[in-house]
Amino acid sequence: MTSERGERGELGEREQAVLAMERRSWPGPGAKERAVREQLGLSPTRYYQLLNALLDDPRALEHDPVTVNRLRRVRAERASRR
Repeated sequence: MTSERGERGELGEREQAVLAMERRSWPGPGAKERAVREQLGLSPTRYYQLLNALLDDPRALEHDPVTVNRLRRVRAERASRR
């Protein structure tokens, strides 16, 4: 998968795949991490770095507002507990 952006500043394939991965539900521990490695070719650490950056990207919000807003809320809740 490529992370290059489209001509109009759209999300690249990799960014779209990361958001799609977050829309799914996972059956048990380790399933998501395994899918990240197998389907995206990323380590879980790199995946979460990319995901966190996407949450601040207005293009991601435009592409998938429900997922991005949900993840922003989760991130804010975790930050407030620290």
